[in-house]
Amino acid sequence: MTNLADRYAFLKDEVKRLSAEMNAVADEIKATGRERVVGERAIVVVALYERTLFDSKAAKAMLTPEQIAACQNTILCERLDIKPVLEDVFV
Repeated sequence: MTNLADRYAFLKDEVKRLSAEMNAVADEIKATGRERVVGERAIVVVALYERTLFDSKAAKAMLTPEQIAACQNTILCERLDIKPVLEDVFV
């Protein structure tokens, strides 16, 4: 597979498949109810922690449009999209 587009699409599908498999194994680990699961090459430690989230909708309700604008930044991002090759049609 020497075509970069095909290689990228293949790898993206592989990552998706492996991510689903890893999530399934993580669920199995959590279902054991143990804090540590020891293997031959790795130890997995299950930890419970708290996270604080920022509610941007609530913040926007409390701020003026000028205050909101003062807090916003514009950044340049790159994205790669995969589209199928259709017979004699390139999207």
